[in-house]
Amino acid sequence: MSPAPTGPATPEPSAVRRRTVLGAAAAAPVLASLAMPASAATSAPGTARRSPRALPGGGDLGPNVIVFDPSTPGIQARLDQIFRQQESAQFGTGRYQLLFKPGTYHGLNAQIGFYTSISGLGLSPDDTTINGDITVDAGWFNGNATQNFWRSAENLAVVPVNGTNRWAVSQAAPFRRMHVRGSLNLAPNGYGWASGGYIADSRIDGQVGPYSQQQWYTRDSAVGGWVNAVWNMVFSGVEGAPAGSFPNPPYTTLTTTPVSREKPFLYLNGSEYRVFLPEKRTNARGVTWGNGTPRGTSLPLSQFYVAKPGVSAATLNQALSEGLNLLLTPGIYHVNQPIQVNRAGTVVLGLGYATVIPDNGVTAVKVADVDGVRLAGFLVDAGPVNSPTLVEIGPSGSSRDHSANPISVQDVFIRIGGAGPGKATTSMVVNSRHTIIDHTWIWRADHGDGVGWETNRADYGLVVNGHDVLATGLFVEHFNKYDVQWFGERGRTIFYQNEKAYDAPNQAAVQNGSIRGYAAYRVGDNVTTHEGWGMGSYCYYNVAPSIVQHHGFAAPVRSGVRFHNLLVVSLGGNGQYAHVINDTGAPTSGTSTVPSTVVSFP
Repeated sequence: MSPAPTGPATPEPSAVRRRTVLGAAAAAPVLASLAMPASAATSAPGTARRSPRALPGGGDLGPNVIVFDPSTPGIQARLDQIFRQQESAQFGTGRYQLLFKPGTYHGLNAQIGFYTSISGLGLSPDDTTINGDITVDAGWFNGNATQNFWRSAENLAVVPVNGTNRWAVSQAAPFRRMHVRGSLNLAPNGYGWASGGYIADSRIDGQVGPYSQQQWYTRDSAVGGWVNAVWNMVFSGVEGAPAGSFPNPPYTTLTTTPVSREKPFLYLNGSEYRVFLPEKRTNARGVTWGNGTPRGTSLPLSQFYVAKPGVSAATLNQALSEGLNLLLTPGIYHVNQPIQVNRAGTVVLGLGYATVIPDNGVTAVKVADVDGVRLAGFLVDAGPVNSPTLVEIGPSGSSRDHSANPISVQDVFIRIGGAGPGKATTSMVVNSRHTIIDHTWIWRADHGDGVGWETNRADYGLVVNGHDVLATGLFVEHFNKYDVQWFGERGRTIFYQNEKAYDAPNQAAVQNGSIRGYAAYRVGDNVTTHEGWGMGSYCYYNVAPSIVQHHGFAAPVRSGVRFHNLLVVSLGGNGQYAHVINDTGAPTSGTSTVPSTVVSFP
């Protein structure tokens, strides 16, 4: 979350007055060890003890998955009821998934609040059309959208009533696989500040107007135009994207995305639920769904253990060991042992921001060094007992080549504090090669409950040890030490957004040996090849505004380590950067909230 800058931004309509408040389906693969009938596992009284009963696949999606079809009565009333409950429930426990069966819907305004996901159930977004709006605004927060987190829209076509749909979000609010038959406004009503955001595999027929959005990443999409930029707008594989022109305006544009694989999604094949698994693309550009049936495979729901809140980690692991995938329905899941993903090709898919909380300092999720695991669509919330790690992708020392079928981590969000006390030394560790991190927000909370320099202590956000890892849409904020450390070779990051921890009590608390402050993004001293595009770090040391951060980025100086379009910003002069990267780049200037930039390094 970013406070509003106090200085002017690059161009927006002259009539705009910004508020400056803080703030397809291929044949399904056959899986081994599918659940046997329950009767086969039962034991007669007095017989020898047998293995636990096999768990069933498929089943009911639970009370917080609400399914609509065009004939459903009272759709608007139900949408409004959920929104009233979730509009300002930033740290509440409500979780909802809204599913719309294929067809055409008329006259709806689906306002999307916290922990609410809205999705279509077709193979293509155009299978499910809403003549109306899918709206995120910021009335609950006096027109400031910088805390509009944890909500999503996927796999729908929308025909906005007035020609423009409003999606005024900040972090952890993806807009995936959407078709807007009109324009898209990413700012709240009144043009208060917003700190998003992420679009992927989407087509916006009209123009996208970010207006007061501080930064944005758009991947493998098509847009009819793009209006303006504030600090950092990054595009990869986007038809219609503006030409690269950083820093004025601050557009970073890559013609293609080197490697991408879209997020798994639930859909209906007749009356049968299935999960579609899009195939990997290299040098991708544009949407995956524009020309008939999308490419990939699909799995029936019978190959998923449909988990409900309250289920034990032991049961989740039993399901995984029996060859089932996991579908986490909306709600809160406490785990007293790691969810252990050992089988190649396993899918763990969350609906409605299903939230996993590790108890007693365990790691929430561990993935073995195997091909093709897909983690998608859930939130990991640190518990009050310190976890050394919250999410581990591959054990230490992982070295297998996964280039043909990588592990992917998509819309997996991590939070330390905010909903209550939480601690974790390191939030996410990636040890497996070729992992794709596609949109994550790893956040040590700066507001809410259980927040304080030591109360929600978390030293490191993301640590990458594996080689050939790619991050597309990386948001990591407020860690006590390094937000990102990258030790693997040939790593790449396309778009990075960071804020340093607000609450450092004094300069000594962030002293890193002889260096003032820990870099927001550090490449290890021994790394020989690394590349990054469109990367920003902001400071807002509101407890100790005199803190000086030596740099936002740190990297070894060698020809194979390259950065393009870096910026650092001091928000209102609350702390300062002396340099952008290493000893390169001008210091930020007083209270002006004007970025200091480096176009190319070294």
